[in-house]
Amino acid sequence: MSEGGELENAWQTLKPHWVIEPSAEPLPSTPVYAGLRMFLSPALRPLLRWRIHGAERIPRKGATILAANHLSHVDPIAVIAAARRTTHYLAKDGHFTNPLTRFIMRATGQIETHREAGGSDALASAASILNHEKALGIFPEGTRSKRTEAPFLLPGKTGVARLAAAFPHAVVVPLALVGTRNIMQPQHHKWPRLYRRFDVNAGSGVTWLQWLASSNGGNMNAAELQALAQQDEHEIRAELARLYRSFTDQLMASMSALGAP
Repeated sequence: MSEGGELENAWQTLKPHWVIEPSAEPLPSTPVYAGLRMFLSPALRPLLRWRIHGAERIPRKGATILAANHLSHVDPIAVIAAARRTTHYLAKDGHFTNPLTRFIMRATGQIETHREAGGSDALASAASILNHEKALGIFPEGTRSKRTEAPFLLPGKTGVARLAAAFPHAVVVPLALVGTRNIMQPQHHKWPRLYRRFDVNAGSGVTWLQWLASSNGGNMNAAELQALAQQDEHEIRAELARLYRSFTDQLMASMSALGAP
């Protein structure tokens, strides 16, 4: 068996500690989304001042996590434009109360989450997207940055690492959104100023298993994972928490290196 296969088998021995069960809710169909991408996107592209760098680094199929910094209401649109594939986001239930926004959200494949259900409901919905081999858009900061001066980038929450670990073959791609705050600054601009330029910089993707084996990442081998599986529950959870934190911090560092302000 190859070294990579041994590592994967060893990681699976820890499955009870990292598994995230997907939601039973089906993913929404996106026929309107497909039509917008086919006809509206090419028409708007010459009119908008956006530049996408490294789009070829975003997989066109398969489970993918697109992780970006969050500065503005237009950020999901910027990521969707860069992805060139249907990208699902989790959206809070408040965006589904108005008939128009509800139609837009559902037509573009966004998934309603209920705040009262807590983080487990959101993780289950995100897991469902990856389980269907789709692209998941996520903002590891968990909220838009409300800082008034640079650096705007906030520390990342480890939910992105937990999802990567639960779907260890999913490709995690760091994205830096540059300039979107000038288009629609929170609590300042009511309407987007689409004449402003913004950039989307995509970095090299990595799977959880690749990161885990890398000397610059988790730096773990199969024997160490198997030994970990024999430890007490609290020791296993403490080590997984350390790995999640390290993965998330390195992901945020990648965004910063790509130009996230």
